Amino acid sequence: MKLQCDVEVVNRMLPTYGMKNRGKGARAVLSIGRHVDKTTQRHNIYLMICTAKDRTGTKYKLKENIETFFTRFVEEGKATVRLKEPAVDICLSKADANSLKNFLSAARLAHRGNDMDSLPLSTLTPVRARDVEKPKKKLTIVSKKEYPLTSNFPYSLEQLQVSYCKLSRVDMRMLSLKALRRLDLSNNNIKKLPDTIGDLGCLAELILHNNHLETFSEALCLSSLQRTLQHLDLSQNRLQALPPHFCQLRELINLKMDNNGLVWLPFRISHLSKLRFLSAAHNQLALLPGDFRKLNLENLDLFGNPFAHPNPLDHTIQLTFPLTLQEMAARAVANLRIPYGPHLIPAHLCQDLEVAKTCDCGCTCVNYYIKTAVSMNLHLVSHTVVLVDDMGGTDAPVQHHFCSLSCYSEFLDQCLQRGLR
Repeated sequence: MKLQCDVEVVNRMLPTYGMKNRGKGARAVLSIGRHVDKTTQRHNIYLMICTAKDRTGTKYKLKENIETFFTRFVEEGKATVRLKEPAVDICLSKADANSLKNFLSAARLAHRGNDMDSLPLSTLTPVRARDVEKPKKKLTIVSKKEYPLTSNFPYSLEQLQVSYCKLSRVDMRMLSLKALRRLDLSNNNIKKLPDTIGDLGCLAELILHNNHLETFSEALCLSSLQRTLQHLDLSQNRLQALPPHFCQLRELINLKMDNNGLVWLPFRISHLSKLRFLSAAHNQLALLPGDFRKLNLENLDLFGNPFAHPNPLDHTIQLTFPLTLQEMAARAVANLRIPYGPHLIPAHLCQDLEVAKTCDCGCTCVNYYIKTAVSMNLHLVSHTVVLVDDMGGTDAPVQHHFCSLSCYSEFLDQCLQRGLR
């Protein structure tokens, strides 16, 4: 039984002599195994701690020698083993939580002295230098030759870059790196992302530039990435649309979607309230969603999109008189913010509500509305704007939806008063 973690051995007698412990842990390998007691010539179970300075290790007897365990923070990879003789506290930290639990269970059995034959004991031998090195936080791989085929990625990684390796899919070994904060898989051939990327509970940056992605799954939008993901780079892929739930990634600050085939942006893009940097240049955007007017950005780049030339008099009417019962009910649910879900109403109705539009009057329309578009100066939503075209323009067409004829008529009156044609 072995465990890699940080260890600090605290001598409880030092304060008696007016001395202090140094208060700093060291990377170590802990082993539980049999050793011959030189005094009694008997085999006993010992705990051995090996560090970079003491690779041969220091041994502590375990049988009937543990005073208590402190395991309040074991889920965070921390625990303390208090020994009777010598009077020391062995403080463990930065350990894998599951491995730590198994190690403490083995130590408890060794202390009791029962079921010794069932204990997974190790040989108490000196460790290699690499076993007691500090955990690796960052790893960069930029060629196929460097890619590990037989060894695992260090579990302690917080930043991992794997580029130019011609990966066609995400290596499942990467998805066990629970401390990962930045994952850069740019310049590969990845076509699809596994939903289990959403299980990386610390992931703040996901770089997927220059791959072959055709979809971004809805499951990722509903995963723990909702709470952690701040930077997402989907540029230079083959995306044509993003799922309606994409705007559940509400911690996003920086979003890059350049050089795809996007024909529209998510309807509820204003739900990305923390978004400050948005880049969607060189796509196939003809119009921006109505919610786009509510963004508050620092930098915006929409260059190279085939934006339409809007005329507020050109409109599409999709209304019935009177409205259907389903439309009225859907509007009531949205306007009154009534909770809904597939456990309460049919799934297709949930999908309709996810793409509901907001009228200029503030009310919601779902499947029945009047639609038009109006040119908007992008400086209204962003401090810095990259020119939309080679002519030096910073205007782009934004969709407007109206819940009724009266709302559309009022809008036209306002346009005419402002001199719009």
